[in-house]
Amino acid sequence: MIQVYTGNGKGKTTAALGLTLRAAGAGKKVYICQFLKGKYYGELRSLKKFKDIKVEQFGAKCFIRRLPRQEDIKLAQSGLRAAKKAILEKKYSLVVLDEINVALKLKLIGLKDVLGLIKCLPKKKELILTGRSAHPKIIKAADLVSEIKEIKHYFKNGIYARRGIEF
Repeated sequence: MIQVYTGNGKGKTTAALGLTLRAAGAGKKVYICQFLKGKYYGELRSLKKFKDIKVEQFGAKCFIRRLPRQEDIKLAQSGLRAAKKAILEKKYSLVVLDEINVALKLKLIGLKDVLGLIKCLPKKKELILTGRSAHPKIIKAADLVSEIKEIKHYFKNGIYARRGIEF
């Protein structure tokens, strides 16, 4: 099954991590590939406590707020290769491709490559793709799509990212 968490609201990665914890609690092995993320986030410390969850990051130290550089493209391409390997390995029941939709929108990876990952997904494996601006073809290929819509956000009132809540 293929699940997509997209939209401009807060909680896409959080939803994927909730499913990760549920899967690990059921004895399943999980692989998380984080695109565009290369710095330490609070969830990484927690996830290290689970022997059945593996997390790898394929991003620079800060989230891209500029035009992508060659380094960003190379990191995303490495993430794509790691994701394919995890999808094809029998040991993982759940594979999470965190922020892959954004990597695709920024043209760090190609749509054809992401659709190729989806097509090679074994029948009994679960795949989650997160990030804003999911491509219509990704949405069409998915079995479940949740759009997380921002109604109100404290960021607009000057409350910035807080440790343990946003990172």
